Order: sequence, then C-alpha cells, then structure tokens
Amino acid sequence: FALSGFLRVATGFDIGLSTKCVVIPKEMDMCHKIGYSEMRLPNLMGHTSMEEVILKSTTWQHLTHMDCHPHLRTFLCSLFAPICLDTFIHPCRSMCVAVRDSCAPMLACHGHPWPDSLDCDRFPADEDMCLASLTKEYKNPHKVLPKAACQPCPAVEEFFTHRRVLEVFCDNDFAVKVKLSKKRTVFGDHEYNIECQVEFLTQGSLLPYETQSMIQQWLLINENCTQRMIPAHRPVVYLLVGNIEEGVILVNQVYRWQRRDLQLTLATQKWRYHKCL
Repeated sequence: FALSGFLRVATGFDIGLSTKCVVIPKEMDMCHKIGYSEMRLPNLMGHTSMEEVILKSTTWQHLTHMDCHPHLRTFLCSLFAPICLDTFIHPCRSMCVAVRDSCAPMLACHGHPWPDSLDCDRFPADEDMCLASLTKEYKNPHKVLPKAACQPCPAVEEFFTHRRVLEVFCDNDFAVKVKLSKKRTVFGDHEYNIECQVEFLTQGSLLPYETQSMIQQWLLINENCTQRMIPAHRPVVYLLVGNIEEGVILVNQVYRWQRRDLQLTLATQKWRYHKCL
C-alpha cells in the first residue's frame, strides 16, 4: 500500500534511542509485501525480542486469511512490525474500530473475544498523526463478492438417495465439489487446503474463478466444522451445497463423496436434465 495515503499529518511519537531497525522475519507472512521490509524493535505491542514478536503474531496470521477487513494487515503490522521511521506511527482509532467491528465476529466464531491489548481507546484520534482507514474505498468497492460467515455446522449427510440430492440442489443456489486436506504447520496448528480446483455442479450466482477463495474462507472461518470434516490427514472429497443470502455464503448441506457410493454420481448425472418443481 502507499503509506502516505493512510497518514494524517500532526505530531509524531518520539521513539528515543531505545529501538532498532530489523528485517521483518520470514515467519511473519502477514507483514510481507506491505510496502516496507524493516521494522522497529521493540514494537508497539511491547515485544522486545524477535522470538516474542513471531510467537505473538502467529496467532493473528490465521485471521488475515479470513478477509474480514481490507486494512487488517495494515492495522496488525503497524503494531507488530512498525515501519522504521523517526517516529512511531500508530493506527488511528477509527481504523481500529473498523477492523474490530468487521473481524471480532470471526474471533468470536473461534471462541476468542477481541483482546484488551487491542482496545481501540488506546489509539490516537484521527486528527493526530496515525494510519487512517480509507473508508470510502472499503464501503464502495468496485465489485462486492459474497462473503463467508460464522454459522452452525451443517451435518455431514451419510444416508440419502439421488432423488433427495436433486431436491436439495433445487432448493439451493450452488453445489461445489471440493477435495480437502489438512497438515500441521511449523507452529503446531493445522492448515486447511483445497487441494484441487473446485468443480461446480450447480453454479447459481457464484463465479467459478472466485469460488475457490470464497470456499476457502468459509473453511477458515468455520474451522470447527472443517475439523469434523477432515478427521484424518488423508484428503477427503465433499460436496458443499448452500445459498447466498444478503451477500453471505451459507453452506446448508454437506455430502461426503465416496467412490463406492453411486447416489451422488447418479444425482449429478441426472441434474443436467432435471427440472425443479
């Protein structure tokens, strides 16, 4: 991003001689390609060692993949990896509020409240020198794509007929076949992948080239559902069926696609010629 586009000119914050410039470590993926490569240490979170910065920032890496706000990375990196200038540039209170209001529900979905360390009252008002949220750009994007949301986990259907599956197709906006897997990251947590290109059975208002990232977002936000769907480390194929309601993607039915089960295959073959009532 262009840093100058976020700055409000006023008095800066004196950092004295107690900080140093260091290269942003490779472990902090969320703070790469943000317009600068060196950060101040200690940072604005009070972390004094690179080991502490990496450890504490990894808990936020997951959230950056959920696409809950376009300025989330800017906000987090200004705190965990502040740019090497003569003064610390804090995020504005308005940026904090905008990010919190959009991303706190994602944290709540995972059972975590918005942390006290990121209390928006601790940040300066917009008339001070700080990183301001470009609200007009966010509120009026060129194209509004459906968003995934936190939702109760749909049951994985095990017993069904092809006729029932066709009825479900008729009642929903999309059906997407995906191949899922999980692996452990270097930090010990799980990372979920869509291994192959998603395959449409019914498309509805979703576009093929955008769906992989949107389904990935649903899997990340609803991680408790994803964990149930992938109990082992081997890949599993599923059919996700759902609706788009008021710009939100909702998965309503989940079918495990097994080679020996002919009902899904039969349903997808008949769907080409099926007429919904």
